Amino acid sequence: MTTTDVLTSVSCREVTDRNGRVYRIGESDRDIMGRPRWTMVLFPWIGMMGISSAEYAFASAEDTLHTAHHWNSQHIFWMLGVWVFFQAAVAFPAGKMRENGTLPARWAMVLGAVGTLMGYLSLAYAPHVIVAYIGFGAFSGMGAGLVYATCVNMVGKWYPERRGGKTGFVNGGFAYGSVPFVFLFTQYMDLSNFRGVLLGVGLFLSLVVAVSGWFFKDPPKNWWPEQVDPLKPPNDPRARRSLEKNPPAVKQYTPKEAWQTGRVALMWFCLLCTSGVNIFGIAFQVDYGDEAGFAGGIVATAMSLKAIVNGTGRGVIGWLSDRHGRKQCLIFVCIVLGLAQYGIIWSGEMGSLPLFLIFSSISGFGGGAIFPMFAAMTADYFGENNNASNYGMVYSSKLVSGLLGSGVGAMVVGAWGHVGAFTLAGSISLFAGFVAVFLHPPGRPRLRHIAPNPQPISREVM
Repeated sequence: MTTTDVLTSVSCREVTDRNGRVYRIGESDRDIMGRPRWTMVLFPWIGMMGISSAEYAFASAEDTLHTAHHWNSQHIFWMLGVWVFFQAAVAFPAGKMRENGTLPARWAMVLGAVGTLMGYLSLAYAPHVIVAYIGFGAFSGMGAGLVYATCVNMVGKWYPERRGGKTGFVNGGFAYGSVPFVFLFTQYMDLSNFRGVLLGVGLFLSLVVAVSGWFFKDPPKNWWPEQVDPLKPPNDPRARRSLEKNPPAVKQYTPKEAWQTGRVALMWFCLLCTSGVNIFGIAFQVDYGDEAGFAGGIVATAMSLKAIVNGTGRGVIGWLSDRHGRKQCLIFVCIVLGLAQYGIIWSGEMGSLPLFLIFSSISGFGGGAIFPMFAAMTADYFGENNNASNYGMVYSSKLVSGLLGSGVGAMVVGAWGHVGAFTLAGSISLFAGFVAVFLHPPGRPRLRHIAPNPQPISREVM
């Protein structure tokens, strides 16, 4: 054992487990930022709610935008696809800049707030649909991508021993933050007030994003909470069970090393399938409800339930994954999401409103729960130090899934009708569940366990 003495205001050490992974211990959350780490769950959660309406409430504004600007429905659905494309495209470069220090967390959030405002301004005042594609699709999408990547990776760094539930809770803000705006856009906004409504919403949400982001702070590299010994089973039963089911990565993988394991490609494909199904449901469930003869207000209620369950499901499945394992919960979610698409068809064909609401909610649960699974699983497999970049690679599947779920989805609906399109969506999700069976953390034997390092190496650091 070697020890190096340095001058530091807070005593901390670096210890190395038998796999060679380094942990920085001895510093509390209050030592680092002067407040408890649960604030790094609260503020990212608020920030995520600030960007949620652009994706989850956008379809609710379709009729008004279509009439007010004379944009056809194909343009509007492709606009959402472009938004998702840019939201995903910014994840990897933003992650690299976050990790090398060129883009601090709070400034990433400020840029995200600017993009959010530009999106709503373009929807309100765009003189041509191309301007809306640029303002809402590109700039608002990139702004949302900055916020999403920053918030999700922030909470994972502060809770390395119990990240599933916390990541899921923060991720949930991306869905149920849109609930009041679904009703606002469907029940209140019309041709006489749409510009004022969109401007007011844009100003409010951009302020929410900027203010919440101003309190962000990253922990040091390799940081581990002082009350948890990374070389021994924790005393806290919640942390102990979580680490048994989801042991920390054997090393801090760079993006290149993570890609070479083959796991990133599998995760990318699974997320491509499931997020495409989720986006398809967001874009076309309102249309299918109208076709089935349900009243517009009821369809809005269904979308709100979908958003609420979508967001709540992220937290619930994150908590369950801490107890039962990420992979097991991911497979379960893929199956639930797939079967829910068949249920939506069944309820629509029967004309049963209660079943439509139930299966819409179940679809929302599955569609939301996939994202915290992949976010937490990426850190579990490849470590926290490069998680923003590594998750950016996985999340980049939305570059394709957004266009498939919204734009190509519109083409499939036009060719096969809603029944054929929802049937295809359900089948794709079930296939993603089959692919997820082959996921396994790199560098670990099939029997997953945590064992203490019999000869830990320790040294004091700044």
